[in-house]
This record gives sequence, structure tokens and C-alpha cells, in this order.
Amino acid sequence: MAPYLGEFFGTFLLMLMGGCVNANMDLARTKGSGAGWMLMSWGWGLSVFLGVYTAIELGGSGHLNPAISIAFAAFGQLDSGLLAGYIAAQMAGAFCGAVGTWAAFRLHFEATEDPDRKLGVFSTSPAIRHTFSNFLTELIGTFVLAFGALAASAPTTSLGALDALPVALLVAGIGMGLGGPTGYAINPARDLGPRIAHFVLPISGKRDSDWSYAWIPVAGPIAGALLGAGLYSLL
Repeated sequence: MAPYLGEFFGTFLLMLMGGCVNANMDLARTKGSGAGWMLMSWGWGLSVFLGVYTAIELGGSGHLNPAISIAFAAFGQLDSGLLAGYIAAQMAGAFCGAVGTWAAFRLHFEATEDPDRKLGVFSTSPAIRHTFSNFLTELIGTFVLAFGALAASAPTTSLGALDALPVALLVAGIGMGLGGPTGYAINPARDLGPRIAHFVLPISGKRDSDWSYAWIPVAGPIAGALLGAGLYSLL
């Protein structure tokens, strides 16, 4: 159970803190309203650090991401027998983290009129909607994540208890560079789990959960992670 608990609590903290970054920036009458993209990028990077560190300390891998787990299992970096449990734990953790975000900012959801901003706290959406381009952006972002995470986890670069730091910096950098077109899900659990939470929670004045777009931040990251892990394996 330890690996699954680690993945659950790590992904829970990732989405709780990351979701709160979104809420603090986008919802009405918060102290951080309108803080901008740098807060978003660094906030998510720090959320990844907390989540990965927690997951590893509790016996998980620190993937927190079904796309990474699938790719690592495909190329021998993860026991394939653990894969289904990892994905279930990551999805459940992301869902519960999103519920925690809603609980913390419930009054601000009520004070916010724009339903798109409410959805944006939970899930990603493209700045310009174009199926192929949006898919490609998510693929490229997750390719960078998978390739970079494998390079950062090489034994010669081990930082001991701070092994989570390179991945956190990597995610912050991806946000600053590749985050603009789609909001950089780069993680199926990070997008789909909270999107389901948006769908089921009693959020006043919410819109639909944009299910027509929901497959892109699932399929794009899986394809990108497979490509990144595959290329790293070849090299």
C-alpha cells in the first residue's frame, strides 16, 4: 500500500496547492487576484516540489502523473504491476485536492461571476482553440517533462532529499515557456481529476465542464511522455 498512499497524498498536495494558486489568482476578492503568470508558474513549481517530496517520503515514486507512470512502465522505469494502482491513486488524489481547493475558496467562488474563471481553477483550457495545435503543445510540454525528469533522476545528479527540486524547477520552466497556449496540464490526473470535481461540486453559477476539450490534456501528455521516455532510453 505504501507506493499507492505516497502517490495519493503527493498528488493530493500537488492539486490542493496548485489549485489554490489558480484560485488565488483568478477568483474575485482574493488577496492575490490578478497576480499574473509568474505566480502561476512558480506556484505550480513549488506545488510539484511539495507533492513529489511527500510522495517519495511516503514510499511512492513521486510521479504524480499517469502519463509519466505509463511511459516509465513502458520503458522499464516502473514495475508494470504497480501501474493501475498508481494511476488510480493519482486520479483520486487530484480529485480530492480539487475538492479541498473549492472548500478553501468557497466564498470567492460565490463572489466570482465569470464561469470560465471558476472552471479555470480546476482544469486547463486553450488560449486559442485548435485541436491539433493544442494536442501538440501538450505533447511537447510533457516530452520535456519526461525527458528532463529522467535526466534529473540519474544517479550522478542525485541530490538526496532534494531530488524533488529539479523536477519542480522543470515544471516552473515549462509553465513560463510552454504554458501560454494551453495552460500546460502535462498531466492527465492534474486536469481530469479536478474537471470531474468541477462537474460534481455544487459550485454556484458554474458552466459546463468543457468535456469536448477534456481528452487533449489526457492524450497529449501520454503521447509526449512516451516520446520523451523512449528517446531518453535510446540515448
